[in-house]
Amino acid sequence: MLDRRHRIADLEVRLSQTEAAWAAERARADALERNFPDHQELVKERDRLRQEVHRLTEELEEVRQLGRLAEDRCQMLERQLAMVESQRMAAVPRQDEEPVVAAGPAVPEPCAGPRPKILVVDDQQNNLLAMEAVLATLDQELVTATSGQEALKALLDHDDFAVILLDVQMPEMDGYETAAHIKRRPRNRDVPIIFLTAMGADPEHTSRGYAAGAVDYMAKPIDPWALRAKVSVFTEYFLERRRYSEREAKERSRG
Repeated sequence: MLDRRHRIADLEVRLSQTEAAWAAERARADALERNFPDHQELVKERDRLRQEVHRLTEELEEVRQLGRLAEDRCQMLERQLAMVESQRMAAVPRQDEEPVVAAGPAVPEPCAGPRPKILVVDDQQNNLLAMEAVLATLDQELVTATSGQEALKALLDHDDFAVILLDVQMPEMDGYETAAHIKRRPRNRDVPIIFLTAMGADPEHTSRGYAAGAVDYMAKPIDPWALRAKVSVFTEYFLERRRYSEREAKERSRG
């Protein structure tokens, strides 16, 4: 009986302590509620900030990925530029050679081969007609294709392509997949590809185009002057390489 009384007294003490602690916590909660009446809004604001941090973190990772792709593309373009410059330097006469004095303006050395070809790939016939009209003033042969499969077949059937103008949005095989097939072929992997698209030149599309091996990315509607200028540049590079190969062949035959 005495033991039971002790237990009851102990429980009464513990109950009093618990009630006191509860009253203190309740008073503390009431004070916090008085000081911060909009604590629920604070909780919502915290959650919104957490979501914003998560979104910004994802965007930062995407930007970093695009930056890495851009750096890789810059390195590729620098290698291509170094190759072109080395070919241009090789085409300059050596110092021990007698310079040729021209009577009139400098004229590019003619090439013995056929005219360079331009491959234009677009699934819309009216776009092909427009491209033919834009490039008609250039002294180049145009080869057209209405699908990725036709483009790959044209590359097998023809040689001497100076540049490929490739539409991105095509059924069955789009421009990115077509470019990947072209770059896997040793015969065509060095032919420059210019992507043409109506999707706009935003970073996502351009980075994907450069990753597929394109040298340029133009948004539709195409500026005809810019297109002709770019095609002319790549055609001149192509002709310079051909002239250099012809000179090398002549020198070997003389030796």
